[in-house]
Amino acid sequence: MSVADRLAAVRERIRTAEERSGRTSGSVKLVAVSKRKPVADIIAAYEAGQRDFGENYVQEFAAKDAALGELEHARFHFIGKLQSNKSNKAASLFDAIHTIDSIKLARRLARSVKPLDVFVEVKLSHEPTKGGAAPQAVAEIIGAIRAAPSLKLRGLMTMPPWNSDPARSRPYFRHLRQLAAEHDLSGLSMGMSHDLEVAIDEGATHVRVGTAIFGKRDA
Repeated sequence: MSVADRLAAVRERIRTAEERSGRTSGSVKLVAVSKRKPVADIIAAYEAGQRDFGENYVQEFAAKDAALGELEHARFHFIGKLQSNKSNKAASLFDAIHTIDSIKLARRLARSVKPLDVFVEVKLSHEPTKGGAAPQAVAEIIGAIRAAPSLKLRGLMTMPPWNSDPARSRPYFRHLRQLAAEHDLSGLSMGMSHDLEVAIDEGATHVRVGTAIFGKRDA
């Protein structure tokens, strides 16, 4: 299958999940995760109508950005672990950052003169490989973001532990939704190729889908 065909299949999955969950059609934004994929794949998805793309590595995307040129109305989301020393570069390259996990990082990104949409990443599992702020630290990070004119707080983000059974992700998605409600936030960046339907059922506003669109990545 081509990138365009796989993209169409993912869009249909999202549409069906929205309908099944009683959500408004188009209420869920698809972020096509193009990390470790060539510029040609991004362009193929763009030509098929995709406008939001996710990347995990600042330096990798900097090289892609130079080769992409201007893609009208395209938006690029950073969804990986962001080191503080790369925050300035990330702010210049991306339109949205989904992985703010500390006050320090929020304040570094606040120096950007360009407006940035941002999410606070929350760690809801005990996996050492997962990033994010502890739930009890979220309030202070939100406060730092809301004090920064250049940062537009859109919501919370999380990544549950991998499990072949998508239903196992539900408690983590539900926890994030409840935490967002406590802080009067509506944006929820959660759900990937294997569990996007469960995420949408639990209120996801952004799903981050890579493999189902671009195929498996090289290690």
